[in-house]
Amino acid sequence: MSLKEYKKKRKFDKTPEPEAKKKKSSSKSFIFVIQKHDATNLHYDFRMEIDGVLKSWAVPKGPSVNPKEKRLAIETEDHPIDYADFEGIIPEGHYGAGTVMVWDKGTYKNTTEKDDKEIPAKKAYEKGHITFDLKGKKLKGGFALTRFREDKWLLVKEDDDYADARKKPVKSEPKSAKTGRTLKEIEKEEEKEDKDKKKKGKSKKKGKDKKDKKKEKKKKK
Repeated sequence: MSLKEYKKKRKFDKTPEPEAKKKKSSSKSFIFVIQKHDATNLHYDFRMEIDGVLKSWAVPKGPSVNPKEKRLAIETEDHPIDYADFEGIIPEGHYGAGTVMVWDKGTYKNTTEKDDKEIPAKKAYEKGHITFDLKGKKLKGGFALTRFREDKWLLVKEDDDYADARKKPVKSEPKSAKTGRTLKEIEKEEEKEDKDKKKKGKSKKKGKDKKDKKKEKKKKK
């Protein structure tokens, strides 16, 4: 599990995304995050901590809590643990350009077993089948990820107390689990903040130029 691909696709001096650093989360439990990503196509990125990185899958339709609905999950590059808190705008012209929201976040417990013995999350992932219990702000209970072709997986809700065929969390809970903002609000606020920073930068530059001119006049005198 490496962050080479993540690092290769990004220029960290031009994008607000966290740099590529492999580490364990500060949480006592393994973390997960689901980020709503308004890129070329709106989708949800499901990420779970395994071996010091966030293993990642793009889920086009988002997660479902109906056990009968199988959601396609396309595996993408590993992300750093710090990415779990990233919410903002990836600038145009850069990989994944668009607005990113922390739609849900929390911890998970690996429940993958064979012959009543737990299979470590890393090994379960490598074998292509991992089951886990989510303890998020929006999603809870058992889920399973199963690989069926190269980078193609299926994300399915287990039939437990948190399963509900009538509930559509993607539609009913559109706001950020981190800031309570919608995608549009994130976009507007982040763009305003960026403009304010640029204005401050220009005013500082003007102030510096004035000081430099005064110094030059004093030298000439």
